[in-house]
Amino acid sequence: MSLGIVVKGSEGVVLAADSRVTLTAQMSQPDGTVLHLPVNFDNATKLLTFAKPNNFIGAVTYGEAVIGTSASNLRTAKSFIPEFEVDLPKGKRLNIEDFSCRLSNFFLKQWNDIMPTTHQSPGMVFVVSGFDNDAAYGSVYEFNIPNTPTPQERQANDFGVTMGGQHELSSRMLKGYDEQLLDIARQSLGLDLTQLDRLRQALEILQLQIPFPVLPLQDCIDLAVFLIKTTSAAQNLSIGVRGVGGAVDLAIITQREGLKIIQQKELVAENHK
Repeated sequence: MSLGIVVKGSEGVVLAADSRVTLTAQMSQPDGTVLHLPVNFDNATKLLTFAKPNNFIGAVTYGEAVIGTSASNLRTAKSFIPEFEVDLPKGKRLNIEDFSCRLSNFFLKQWNDIMPTTHQSPGMVFVVSGFDNDAAYGSVYEFNIPNTPTPQERQANDFGVTMGGQHELSSRMLKGYDEQLLDIARQSLGLDLTQLDRLRQALEILQLQIPFPVLPLQDCIDLAVFLIKTTSAAQNLSIGVRGVGGAVDLAIITQREGLKIIQQKELVAENHK
């Protein structure tokens, strides 16, 4: 579940994620049936940061919440980061593509070591972003463990937003329609691929007109927070899996200063309202 947002602008990159992890609890009933109930934890960290010299890189993760097969060995992506960093080259700043490949290889190994080969999963998705040493603008790479582990670049020659997880509501707001619309039109109206493409082009007029190339960094921050908080609020008012919730963790990365935390939940002994 979850909702991860990466906004690539001309002034920098914004990475944001909610804090909810949704697991499934199984409860045996007297008649022998098993109930599957969603259980939420709202203090997970899905915004991943890294120590110097790789502090010009960050990542968000969504999709499969944990790697593991039982309550005793469940691990979040965040819990593996110390192990990942130990094996990085000392004192060497990696470029974004190389770093993404190393991160993917590391988590693919963790997955293969623990998860059964018969396990069917939408995957644990990572969006890695940051600045190469000699790059004017940021780079964004995405990979899915274990389904598509080779990192693919997003927004390669453009600015824009990359998001995933429970992004249906966010997509509606940005695109102006639900992504299921095209499949519904194809099935109910019997449209062929040419007709579907024409429909897709016609629907582009519904898109929210956001000028990403000139969008100030603060507006990129506002957009990421808006998408996550609106999704969470809408889920709280509707029937369905409430997979987005908790605090919004957010960081920016700029070419000059590297990664900077803008908003992050803090550890406390008591929650004071």
